[in-house]
Order: sequence, then structure tokens, then C-alpha cells
Amino acid sequence: MGATSERKTEHIRLCLEEQVNGTGITTGLEKYAFRHKALPELNFHDIRLDTVFLNIPVRTPLLISSMTGGSELAGMINERLAEAAERRGWAMGVGSGRAAVEKQELAPTFAVRRYAPTIPIIANVGAVQLNYGFGAEECKRVAEIAGANMLVLHLNSLQEVFQPEGDTAFAGLLSRIEAVCRALPIPVGVKEVGWGIDGETARQLHEAGAAFIDVAGAGGTSWSQVEKFRNKDQIRRAVAEAFADWGNPTAECIVEVRDNVPGAAIIGSGGLNTGGDAAKALAIGANLAGFGRAVLEPAVNSERRLDELLERVELELRTVMFGIGAANIDELKSTSRLVRRS
Repeated sequence: MGATSERKTEHIRLCLEEQVNGTGITTGLEKYAFRHKALPELNFHDIRLDTVFLNIPVRTPLLISSMTGGSELAGMINERLAEAAERRGWAMGVGSGRAAVEKQELAPTFAVRRYAPTIPIIANVGAVQLNYGFGAEECKRVAEIAGANMLVLHLNSLQEVFQPEGDTAFAGLLSRIEAVCRALPIPVGVKEVGWGIDGETARQLHEAGAAFIDVAGAGGTSWSQVEKFRNKDQIRRAVAEAFADWGNPTAECIVEVRDNVPGAAIIGSGGLNTGGDAAKALAIGANLAGFGRAVLEPAVNSERRLDELLERVELELRTVMFGIGAANIDELKSTSRLVRRS
């Protein structure tokens, strides 16, 4: 197994076995609550979860966020996630596909379209790689390998600082992101990896041509914590620990991006665990709600447990909608029954 595969497998292991959540920071979603409507005036079984994202119909407003690829274990996880997403009608992202371009033997671990013929699939590559020789053609190849409807460029500056193999040349990146957004024949978006995209940055990215923003806010997995466990340099481990509470909470990011770019397509992700979290993310401005590490453990261990988790999230979301009298996702997104707690 090569260095890339070892790193991908180690990331999975650390996310499953170690305490890699941010500490001293939350998603901010707990600051919101729905006011119960005793007379919803609708039948529970008539509630609809289908919606449209970037002109693509989806059966639910839910996304399995970009996580992995590039090793045998990662390939198995992606296969299981893709099959479950297809059964349930969730969209799906895959992990960074640079490895698939650089090492052809790793490409099958990202090739999820064969397991999920109808759902939206989001390919993924690190934006910083545009400063290290990646261009539009390589990005297009990443999308082709995954069979993707769209591509996301991820921003992970702090992870790169603490990653032993990190690439930290982020200067001049906006213009390169713009060039890829303009060149590719599919929508290109931008996401963070757990520290959040604020409103000002989202506006810059939108003006540069980003078709969607995945806020990937703080309150869930902290990749400085993940890389802390991998780094043998004691000083960098100590500094990584000092950033355990770093980032922009998910809820704040969604609200800021919606306020700054009213027409943006927004994915709300970062620390979501329940259908209630998804309902809040959608009600404050997201178009899709993304789940990452919450689905990783069941995906590793059991197809049945993964299906049960996705079904539970959907049932929780439907129950919130029933509790506020929202018959469909548009009514949830425009509800007046969401209140902010003091």
C-alpha cells in the first residue's frame, strides 16, 4: 500500500477511534428551535422531501458529504455509501480525487456512479492543488472518474498546516478557482472541511463563478485534531491542540452566506447528526443538509445500520415538518416557526 492509501486509511481510523471533534465550539444549531403547531392541517404520510438542487431533482434534501477514497477500505466505504444513497435518494460526495488522477490504480475507489445510477454525485479535489500543477483538465478527469454531476473544490488551509505532507501555498488561489469554474462543463462549487465559509468569502467565491457553497462549518470534526494524531512533531501537535476550538459555527455560516449571497445554492454541513439538525439547517438558509462522520461508522460496520441511520434522519426530518405544519421542503425553508433562543 502506497503513502496516499496509508494516509486515507489512517484518516478513516482516526475519525472512528479518536476524539477528533472540535472542543469548546458547537455548530450553533442548538441556538434555534421550532415552535410546535398543534394543528398541522396535513397528513403525515403526505409530507414530501423531494426538492431540486442546481436544476437536478433529488428525492431528499440530504447529502452524504465528501469523505474518502484512495484505499481499499475507502473504496468499500464509498461503495456502501453510494448504494445506500441510491436506495434512499440522498445526494453523495466523494473524497479528494487527486489520488485517482495521479495513481490510476486508485481510480476505482472513487468510481461510485456504477453503484448509484440516478442520484447527484459530487466529485472533489483540494483547491490548493491548483497551485501545484492541477488545472481544469485534471479537475475534469476527477469528475469523470466519479461519474459526477458536479465538482467541489475544498479549502483546508489549517489541515495542510498540520498535515505532515501538507501543501500550504494558498496565495493567488481565487483566480485559479475562477478559471476552473469557468472552464468545466459541470457546476463547480467550493467547500470548507470543518472550519466554515463566512459570508464575505462566499461572496468572493460566488463572484468568481462558484455554482454552490458548502459551508462545512465548525462544530463537528476538526481536521487539526485529526492531523494532530498523525503528526510526530511535538510542537505541531501542541499547536494543533490549541486550534481545537477554531472555526465559524455551521449555523452562523449558513445565515451569513444566505445574507451575503441571497441567490446562492448552499449546502449546510459541519457537525450535523440528526434530521432535526437538517431541518434547522434548511430553515435558516441551506438548500441541502450534509452529513459526514455521522454516517462513517455505520458505513464501515454494516449495510443494515447505514440504512437504518439514513431512514432515522429522514423520519426525524419528516416529524419536524409535521410538527410545524410544513408539507414540503419549500414550506420548511420559508417557515415562520423557527425561533432563535437567547
